[in-house]
Amino acid sequence: MIRYPHMTALLALPILSGTPVAAQPVQAVTPPPPPIVGVANARTLLRWEPGEVRCDGAAVVVQTIRRPWNQLGWTSGPDTRDVSLRFAIDASGRPVSITRETKGYIPFGEDLAPALTASRFAAQAPRRNCTITYTMRQTSLAGAPIADLMSYSVHPLSGRLPDEGWARIRQGAGDCMENPQPQPLERHFPDFATIPATPGVRDWSMIRYDVDGAGKVKGASVLTGTGNRALDAAGVQAIRASRFTKGARSGCLYPYWKEAATLPAPDMPEAIRTTKVEGNCPDQHGWAVPPQLRFPEPYRRRAIEGWAVIRYDVAPWGETGNWTVIEAQPSADFGDQAIAMLRAARLPATTQGYTGCVDRVRFAMGPATGGRGGEGGVPTS
Repeated sequence: MIRYPHMTALLALPILSGTPVAAQPVQAVTPPPPPIVGVANARTLLRWEPGEVRCDGAAVVVQTIRRPWNQLGWTSGPDTRDVSLRFAIDASGRPVSITRETKGYIPFGEDLAPALTASRFAAQAPRRNCTITYTMRQTSLAGAPIADLMSYSVHPLSGRLPDEGWARIRQGAGDCMENPQPQPLERHFPDFATIPATPGVRDWSMIRYDVDGAGKVKGASVLTGTGNRALDAAGVQAIRASRFTKGARSGCLYPYWKEAATLPAPDMPEAIRTTKVEGNCPDQHGWAVPPQLRFPEPYRRRAIEGWAVIRYDVAPWGETGNWTVIEAQPSADFGDQAIAMLRAARLPATTQGYTGCVDRVRFAMGPATGGRGGEGGVPTS
């Protein structure tokens, strides 16, 4: 087992041979934004909005659909884009067997499948042949929803939020973000260890508050966030206990966030665990060049675990090839990652090579880091 910060990927041995894983809450659907007009190649906010879920042609009642994280783009790209995913729903209401129906590279689409993986449906009989279409909408930073800009500032996937975005956030605040800003003399934080985390979702709470002439906090309340009630309450309490430099200010903002709880991989069925295929691959072997164990980054961000079972052949000089994903859960992305790991690996040289090798690859998270808060009294960027 090789451990990396906050993640672990396990290559299961021996080989089985034949003879083988602040989000954002769903918001009301808004009308499509008007076309972006302005300076070419200006930064924009990209938001993926989930559409209707259907299984075998029938609409399905959704319990929680997680929105993919917002990102920054450019006006040179299209204003909208649709991407469809196909999946199944197990008896617990969990999406599994997720694949993309829209083929090819999807710019800014790396969080689509992870966000769906963290979603939930009602527990009932398993369903198959389910689909959902996400629509990407692009808006100028000056006209983007303030809550979406705040969400991006807490989880900046595409780099720092530009000044135009901060100017938009200031429109919804008071004079607290004007220089000189109140400086913290005594900053309090929640006890993050006591706050329940949400599997697959990085929760966050944006606290709004005022400061009186003596630097004492008043009027603290939750402005927006992912709806983690324990984090909301602890954030308000922490802000109320904080103290700042003198000078009355209104509309101050400060975020707290809690890292996602680990979302374990679905169980591996016994039939998959004991898969055998025709070939001459030995049950056990060593590695001349071991696989580089790397967790798929979009799933690491959400602490989503997974596994894959891969079939492959080995050339006499030890190079692997002819890779096939036998099964991967909860998303096909874990199978793609497992193949990428095996592609660079090498076995010891043999006289005739092997056929029908099968490896099981488990992607498991390491210890979580808890949570933290922003800096400077405003959302971090």
